[in-house]
Amino acid sequence: MNQKSNTRRQAAALRYEPKRDRAPRLIAKGQGALAEKLIELARQHDIPIRQDKNLLQILSRLDLNEEIPAQVYQVVAEILAFIYRLSNRRLAK
Repeated sequence: MNQKSNTRRQAAALRYEPKRDRAPRLIAKGQGALAEKLIELARQHDIPIRQDKNLLQILSRLDLNEEIPAQVYQVVAEILAFIYRLSNRRLAK
């Protein structure tokens, strides 16, 4: 077996509501078929997908609805900024 066949796909989803949350929260996570479903749902709803193995390792250790730890604020802030820029471009069209 090669390395790829042993690797299960993983996914995590964050939500951030600035008026409600102090920091982004983990709202979904999964491996295998559940990860595939999360990715499929994100694509169906035009939610940007970012691949970051290191961030995923940290997020996969969190409980659902838990705020992200301070150590990943910078990375998540960069992702959110990217998403906001994409959203603004789509609205401008």
